[in-house]
Amino acid sequence: MRVLIVEDELKMASLLRRGLVEEGHAADVATTGEDAVWMAQSHPYEAIVLDVMLPGLSGFETCRQLRNAGVWSPVLMLTARDGVDDRVAGLDVGADDYLTKPFSFAELLARLRALVRRGGGERPTELVAGSLRLDPASRRAWRGRTEISLSPKEFALLEAFMRRPGQVLSRLQLLEHAWDFAYENRSNVVDVYVRYLREKVDRPFDTESIETVRGVGYRLREDPEA
Repeated sequence: MRVLIVEDELKMASLLRRGLVEEGHAADVATTGEDAVWMAQSHPYEAIVLDVMLPGLSGFETCRQLRNAGVWSPVLMLTARDGVDDRVAGLDVGADDYLTKPFSFAELLARLRALVRRGGGERPTELVAGSLRLDPASRRAWRGRTEISLSPKEFALLEAFMRRPGQVLSRLQLLEHAWDFAYENRSNVVDVYVRYLREKVDRPFDTESIETVRGVGYRLREDPEA
């Protein structure tokens, strides 16, 4: 998934981003609520981690403006305050969940996965397309009963395909879901990783599930065995 971290404490923002990237996700950082609002309107995020105490726009007001702008990405709010009134205020302005500092990074990941599953559209705990199966929580993938070893970026790319089986995804869409703003060399990275994926999820099993759509991008066939 691609996550927007809205946190003005640079050390905390860096730790969160590094942890998410190490888990194979893409993560961008906004240090103000104003930046968060325009970034979330400009790019699709599967989830937003939003600190309550921000300079300028507070986390509450940022969340309110995101919802008013039609941004419906699940929002997990972070706060150092454990008061019930704060939690209620965050939920009332459109937040989906609340986590009090200090927190376990494992719990933050679990809450993000839960939010993404509940987010718009069907969000099963396991993704299935034909004989391909992927478990985002355990970061494991299978073709039939055979487990496939994938790098974090290969996993992120396959997850993007499997969340939209049958849909043609452009290279830009795939970049937005598997890479973040910090990545600069975007020339042919999608083509390279699609080739890596085919070598692992298709060729050993004598199938062709990842199709090239000339001039557009790539598509994961919903039932390549049919």
